[in-house]
Amino acid sequence: MPILKSDLEHILKTAFPEGDVIVKDLRNDNDHYSIDIKCASFHNLSRIQQHQRVYNALKECNIHALSIKTHSI
Repeated sequence: MPILKSDLEHILKTAFPEGDVIVKDLRNDNDHYSIDIKCASFHNLSRIQQHQRVYNALKECNIHALSIKTHSI
């Protein structure tokens, strides 16, 4: 089942409260998203570890297509 952009933003902002989270619905279908997260907690983590943290936060979500960009502040 698709997830609303606002729900996805809430989940990510809850998981990364100190981060800057940008969510874009790529096809306006609530199923294809691009997310960009800048967060101090990513410092000294590999890109894989950063993405694992994002996927862990989204483990209950069912998203068809997801593009993730992560950055340390």
